[in-house]
Amino acid sequence: MKAAVLVIDMLNDFVTGKLGNERVRSVIEPIRRLLERARASGVPVVYIGDAHLPSDPEMAVWGPHAMKGTKEAETIPELAPQPGDTVLEKRTYSAFYETGLDLLLRSLGVDAVVITGLHTNICCRHTAADAFTHGYKIVVPEDCVNAFTEEEHREGIAYLRRVYGARITTSEELAREWEREPQTAATTA
Repeated sequence: MKAAVLVIDMLNDFVTGKLGNERVRSVIEPIRRLLERARASGVPVVYIGDAHLPSDPEMAVWGPHAMKGTKEAETIPELAPQPGDTVLEKRTYSAFYETGLDLLLRSLGVDAVVITGLHTNICCRHTAADAFTHGYKIVVPEDCVNAFTEEEHREGIAYLRRVYGARITTSEELAREWEREPQTAATTA
């Protein structure tokens, strides 16, 4: 299995801004540690975050948030992309929809995605749906995803496991696996 870590919507608006709440801050440190270990083990890291236009369908549901070109649509400083990481923008819940993510992953020989970020029951779930239909294995370190409420988070995890066969693990367990079997370092676009 060759994995890539997807960092979904760890943006200013989702953590400290309009859609932020204290719950979501709990994933910052586990994601930071996982990314360090991923990079050291040759696992590609891909950031995919909302960069909305005023006409996007989500505006009717959530109101303006993470608008393209604003500070609110930037990755939080604690998880800033590093040289060699890839950064993609999305305008819908799924990290795959019209972002070029599938092409990128295939060019890297990736067959599994490690889903991290926000929100377990929304963008992570829709990303998992598209990963599943594109034939990727799905891995979710439970300490690296969260939602607006504990109930939504738990329901999201259960759904990912049941419907997409996602392997639910922890960041520490995954990092230990990478230390035992490092991947070949890949160059990203």
